[in-house]
Amino acid sequence: MEPSNTTTAATVLSDGVVTLRPWRPDDAQAVFDACQDPQIALHTYVPVPYTIAHATRFIVMCTEALTRGSTAAGFAITDTATDVVLGSMSRPPLDGHRASFGYWLAPEARGRGVATRALRLIVDWTLATTEAIRLELYTDLDNPASGAVAERAGFVREGIRRAWDIGRDGQPIDVIFYVLVRPNA
Repeated sequence: MEPSNTTTAATVLSDGVVTLRPWRPDDAQAVFDACQDPQIALHTYVPVPYTIAHATRFIVMCTEALTRGSTAAGFAITDTATDVVLGSMSRPPLDGHRASFGYWLAPEARGRGVATRALRLIVDWTLATTEAIRLELYTDLDNPASGAVAERAGFVREGIRRAWDIGRDGQPIDVIFYVLVRPNA
């Protein structure tokens, strides 16, 4: 199958416990509240300080990707029973045979398996709707919880990539790569 532009406003993924759904304008407050957490600022590139305008713009960017026919996917991670926003799961546009993923969770959602469930959902959907062969993500060296999520979702630690990214202070940072290769590839 050709790489699919199947991410639309109707794309919803769920395992009955967590749901990945497109962002809605009324989610801005939940995004703003979550992004006040210092751990999210430490391990992602959210602006600091993070304002409600940043949250609104984030949701607009995710929504616009749905209408542009992009292979990017940005989902709110929600509790299936309550629709409360628990975090964010994203897949930047496909890069040839590669798909990458990023995620963050609100502090109150951590330690409950939410991120692992959400990552499994987007991985399964990516494998079903694209020809991606290599699925990857990377974490900060000092973020073992995120690496544990990747491993529980079936990713294998590939190794440390030196000076892979640039930190907020402009200095190079090392990261740990995790990879999942399409079965039978």
